[in-house]
Amino acid sequence: MANTVIQTTKATIDQMKDHYKQVLVDKLPPGAIFVAKPTGCTVTAYKSGKVLFQGANGEGESSQWGTSVSPKVKSPSKGSTTLPDNFANWSVVGSDEVGTGDFFGPITVVSAYVKKEHIPLMKELGVKDSKNLSDPQITKIARDLITTIPYSLLILHNPKYNAMQEKGMTQGKMKALLHNQAILKLLEKMAPELPEGILIDQFVEKNTYFKHIAAQKEIQKERVYFSTKGESIHLAVAAASIIARYAFLKEMDKLSEKAGVVIPKGAGNHVDVAAAKIIKRKGIEELKTMTKWHFANSEKAIKLAKK
Repeated sequence: MANTVIQTTKATIDQMKDHYKQVLVDKLPPGAIFVAKPTGCTVTAYKSGKVLFQGANGEGESSQWGTSVSPKVKSPSKGSTTLPDNFANWSVVGSDEVGTGDFFGPITVVSAYVKKEHIPLMKELGVKDSKNLSDPQITKIARDLITTIPYSLLILHNPKYNAMQEKGMTQGKMKALLHNQAILKLLEKMAPELPEGILIDQFVEKNTYFKHIAAQKEIQKERVYFSTKGESIHLAVAAASIIARYAFLKEMDKLSEKAGVVIPKGAGNHVDVAAAKIIKRKGIEELKTMTKWHFANSEKAIKLAKK
């Protein structure tokens, strides 16, 4: 979707609101004065004096009100794996996922925005690679983060995951679709502010990622970078990972309560034992709703349950 931003005065915004009075909408994003939907365009005016024009006719619509302002973005990139110098100090949207290797529980994907001026605060809150944090530490930090930074959370529950997998969709494609959607939702929340970069913790090559999401109506390509070990590259990815892990832990607690047994993380032998207990108590179909059924753990649990 094409975006155009102008900076104008309150008087002009008042004129615009009157001009668009026939096409105003009720629902307003935070900080907005009005939202209007003329033909081929969505116009959102903010208290900051910025007005965002989105859609095919956005540029033409904006031209009657002022000159567009270019966001302060360094070296825009379309899916680059080469990170610019000083990237760790940019204002960045980071995107990461949790739960892909766990038999139980959903996949949780989070995109989070960390402004450069908030990087010292992230460090003070204890944000770092989530693999080096305990679950209680994750919970404490995440509760601070969700009230401090903008983020977008998507949860793919296992009934839907299993249905998609049975239709032939790979886990890699599911993750790509979720990341693209989470990033777009976050950018919508942030508008008209734009990040200097978007960093996805790399799970496939960039060309494969964009191939996975090629059929989507809206695809975020501008300023997107990929890197393995993204949590160590920028604190935005680390923050996203912590919030995603926190959401995953909450979902696992719900499953444990539902199952009547403490459900373990991972996909090891201990998971097979817990799954077998659930089969004996609740049945195979109930277990299937809680798990990624194509994992080898399902067959192992069934065999254990028969002993």
